Amino acid sequence: MKKGKNDKVIWSWVMYDWANSAFATTIMAVVLPIYFSDVAAKNLKEGLAVSYWGYTQSIAMLLTAIIAPLLGTLADYTSSKKKFMSFFILLGSSFTSLLYFVQSGDWLLCSILYIVANIGFSASLVFYDAFLPHITSRENFAWVSSLGYAMGYLGGGLLLILNILMIQFPKMFFLPDSLTATRVAFVTVGVWWLLFSIPFFKNIKEEKIPVEKLNVGNYFTLPFERLKRTFSEARKYKELFKFLIAFWLYIDGVGTIIKMAAIYGREVGIGSMHLMGAILLVQFVAFPFAMIFGKIASKTNTKKTIYLTIALYCFITV
Repeated sequence: MKKGKNDKVIWSWVMYDWANSAFATTIMAVVLPIYFSDVAAKNLKEGLAVSYWGYTQSIAMLLTAIIAPLLGTLADYTSSKKKFMSFFILLGSSFTSLLYFVQSGDWLLCSILYIVANIGFSASLVFYDAFLPHITSRENFAWVSSLGYAMGYLGGGLLLILNILMIQFPKMFFLPDSLTATRVAFVTVGVWWLLFSIPFFKNIKEEKIPVEKLNVGNYFTLPFERLKRTFSEARKYKELFKFLIAFWLYIDGVGTIIKMAAIYGREVGIGSMHLMGAILLVQFVAFPFAMIFGKIASKTNTKKTIYLTIALYCFITV
């Protein structure tokens, strides 16, 4: 493959991180949790908003954990990772935009829409990550992956700036008030997510592997059969099994902090604009450091780099 073409493919892959990180910042981490606490769950007793938001996150993660491995095995067998990813992008961006209709007291509607949107977000990443070995060589995995993370922080941060300006100065955007601006911000995330996914749709190709045709019943039984075989074979690979357990433990810790920080801060009395500003700062600090740690990993040892970052994260969290 020519270098220029390969660069185009890599940047098309990286741009999906730019696209979906708008959801991670505005919806998952900052604006929606505060909106849930202050508006959607306004009719609930004190303390319940945080609890209900925690339940919402847990349900979204549990449902994704159940369906993602099943769909992943089916997508691998039928060479349809891109089709599945496209479906979940459309699902996630659509339900994100529908958050516009959540108003005061609509905490249940907000939770349902968020759960479906989060399934779209998380499931799309399963298939997105699976394309990495197809677009670059093994020695470049750490660098290309960190480049994706860095561009994600930058893209998510830029849209978050726009959303914060909309909320703080709604009249500048021809909006009547901050509440309306917040609801419009949810729509901008859906549009941003879909719009910047186009390079991926256009330039990333999936290699088709010939397989036997499946009847309708096989589409339901095959994922369970292949997943069972995968788990039975995973025990033979000690390092893989340890990796899966370790990743499950630490990534859920990281995810919990990201998803609960803003609503917890709101509950203890930190102002909404201070919370938004703090997490916005995180995006632009994380942008260069994602690339720095990617370079460290590619030059030295990925495992040691992970140890370092986990140690730092645990120290900050405690």
